[in-house]
Amino acid sequence: MIELARKTLDSDGQLGASRICKALSLARCGLYRDSPGSRDDVELRDRIQQIALEMPCYGYRRISRELGRQGVRANHKRVLRLMREDNLLCLRKRKFVKTTDSEHSLPVYPNLARDLFVDGTNRLWVADITYIRLQREFVFLAVVLDGFSRRCIGWNLGRRLDDALSMGALQMALDARGVRAGLIHHSDRGVQYASRAYTGILSEQGIAISMSRSGNPYDNAKAESFIKTLKYEEVYLSEYLDIEDAHQSIGYFIEQVYNLKRLHSAIGYLPPAEFEQLWPDERLAVHP
Repeated sequence: MIELARKTLDSDGQLGASRICKALSLARCGLYRDSPGSRDDVELRDRIQQIALEMPCYGYRRISRELGRQGVRANHKRVLRLMREDNLLCLRKRKFVKTTDSEHSLPVYPNLARDLFVDGTNRLWVADITYIRLQREFVFLAVVLDGFSRRCIGWNLGRRLDDALSMGALQMALDARGVRAGLIHHSDRGVQYASRAYTGILSEQGIAISMSRSGNPYDNAKAESFIKTLKYEEVYLSEYLDIEDAHQSIGYFIEQVYNLKRLHSAIGYLPPAEFEQLWPDERLAVHP
């Protein structure tokens, strides 16, 4: 029957093939996959499926880029077609929720990052906080990223949305990177970042403090983008038993997947750690 469908494809064109496949309850993609003219697709499908298995939230653009990094030449439209036929395209329906509490009487700082041209690592750090849903409770994650490479250089997971949460992520970043002259720390106006304890550490380290304008999340877009990626590619795909389970899984995603493997469109479809190797800085204490 499949041979009959192939002959119909050869003689009658696309419409005939569609009718035959429908009549015989055959998947059209299976017809093309088994036909002599599509043998090249078999190896490409295998490569695509291997990448999609390791990075399940990659879209066709990132998979096309990864194929190129592996020496496989494939038009992005062809990759899109094969991923659609194999049902490998991601569907994102979760809504992103913010956790910023800017209703406080603490001092706030001007936005120094708005028009800043960042030309290297350790010039700009961006910070943010989000919630993580466990089976029986909510926990919170604070992160610090290098604004140039988008690498996550500090993170801390805890049960309380307090100063200790944000300071834990900041301390990890300080231990990993140290401080260079002119470094700017940018965040929203949340109380965790405006607290005297947090701003005191920044001031002691000689780090300039920058905060987003009120009601403008785009001012901290780099951190927001990381949180969105983390949610879609790790958190929403997992069911954490408890905070220890979440800590292990999220830590692995940040350190081993996001920093070392995931291709980032804003830095030329390279992983952050690989991108940093192109812009060496003698002050950096962390290496891939």
